Amino acid sequence: MKKFLILQMRPENETSDSEFEAILRVGGLTADEVHRVRVEQNSIPDINLHNYSAIIAGGSPFDVSIPEANKSVVQRRVELFFTALFDKLIPQDFPFLGACSGNGLLGRYCGATISNKFSEPIGSVDVWITNEGMKDPLLKGLPKNFTAMVGHKEACDTIPSGAVLLVSSDSCPVQMFRIKKNIYATQFHPEADADEFILRVKIYKHAGYFLPEEAEDLIREIRQMNTPVPKEILNRFIDKYKSYK
Repeated sequence: MKKFLILQMRPENETSDSEFEAILRVGGLTADEVHRVRVEQNSIPDINLHNYSAIIAGGSPFDVSIPEANKSVVQRRVELFFTALFDKLIPQDFPFLGACSGNGLLGRYCGATISNKFSEPIGSVDVWITNEGMKDPLLKGLPKNFTAMVGHKEACDTIPSGAVLLVSSDSCPVQMFRIKKNIYATQFHPEADADEFILRVKIYKHAGYFLPEEAEDLIREIRQMNTPVPKEILNRFIDKYKSYK
């Protein structure tokens, strides 16, 4: 079996390691079944798609919608990497699942405007599967309405041209979309559980997602959250592409 490529963009070791472990745990993968690449680090290997069955890209504290002059060297390197990756990936319809930052990067590449119009505070949100989404193999048969964990300062204003909207919500209309047959993006976090989000609250306390004095109240709320359906979506993606040729 070819390995899954896990792409990460979190500069902090603690949040990066926790996100990686969550993807493995929720997706039912072992360390031997994946190749992990931290894109924010200096040495980024050339990505040969033929070596992998699929790609999963996680979140980050970077916002693609901020002015170019305000972006760090690290963020520019991350964005250039994904532009080059999408140049190869999209023409091949190569299996990809981008969560949160992966959603913004893919959406912008495909022509969507990214802004803070539909930002969502850290927490849970009620979402629903669209009529087209009910036909998609990652969503077919799941509850039409479910709860997902979110936390982002920007999002797609509209779905990219040619994309299919799969999941939506009142607070953020573009919660999940698909390009072609095999390229997916979610604004919500399919890998996250309460412990994962509590860690992010602590690490990103001063990153602008919420007021620092709100942290303890957020943590208390997060402890009560349970979001099984997004985890099932991640599981289905992994099961579908384990033997992808």
